[in-house]
Amino acid sequence: MSKRREVETHLHTLAEIRAIMAAMKNLSYMETRKLARFIDAQRRAVATIERAAADFLQGYPDLAPGPMGEGTVLLLLVGSERGFCGDYNERLLAHLETHCRTMACRPRLLVVGAKLAERLEDDERVLQALPGAEVAEEVPKCLQQVIEALDEWEGRLGPVRVTALYHRVRALETTPLLPPFQDLPPPPPEIQGAPFLYLEPQDFLAELTDHYLFAVLHSLFYSALLAEHQRRIQHLEGALQRLDDECGRLRIRRDALRQEEITEEIEQILLSAQAMGEETADT
Repeated sequence: MSKRREVETHLHTLAEIRAIMAAMKNLSYMETRKLARFIDAQRRAVATIERAAADFLQGYPDLAPGPMGEGTVLLLLVGSERGFCGDYNERLLAHLETHCRTMACRPRLLVVGAKLAERLEDDERVLQALPGAEVAEEVPKCLQQVIEALDEWEGRLGPVRVTALYHRVRALETTPLLPPFQDLPPPPPEIQGAPFLYLEPQDFLAELTDHYLFAVLHSLFYSALLAEHQRRIQHLEGALQRLDDECGRLRIRRDALRQEEITEEIEQILLSAQAMGEETADT
């Protein structure tokens, strides 16, 4: 009896764990649907701003930001705030080392995401670790902290060259952020001359840069969060399948133990009946 109870207790525990994991999977699935809508809007916003910047810089080429030259190399690493997402952070770290070897640089790191920060807590390159977003509604707050950190470290280090390393749905991505408007697509050939502006060109470029950084940071953080939730769904699906297999094995074991108990009970009944029969015959 005790063995069967142990198996049933284990089954009950696994059922509770399965319910929690299934809820986590469903929440991640709902989050991916929401993030997909946000990402489409942000990508369109980034593309529109880049077209406007290309048009503007064609008319005012002397205001074009210089190429990535001197200055501290600062990499913004966007990892996961929570676990249950497979090798999400490990792949990002491998991409970081590949990027550093390719660029032949020793960058400073601004890390976003608690789980990624845990893996880099002894890395001397890390300047600061910030909490990441778990859901889409937390992205604006996260971005505000990132922008404040970038401003602070630029004040301490001087000019910085900022590049973001993050996940997209199907690949790892590297996006230069500062200086802005690097490698813009050329404007359409029918656009000629400088655009008409209500602002001074320098003021317009400053405002456009702020809008661009705002849009591109939202786009990359939404993309990273979408990729994280998709990896979490995949990871949890595998875990749920293993749980179901284990529960199936335990149910078979429980049924076998119950059959043994029934067999023992029948044997006890037969032995008792036999003993009573012998006692009656003796009397």
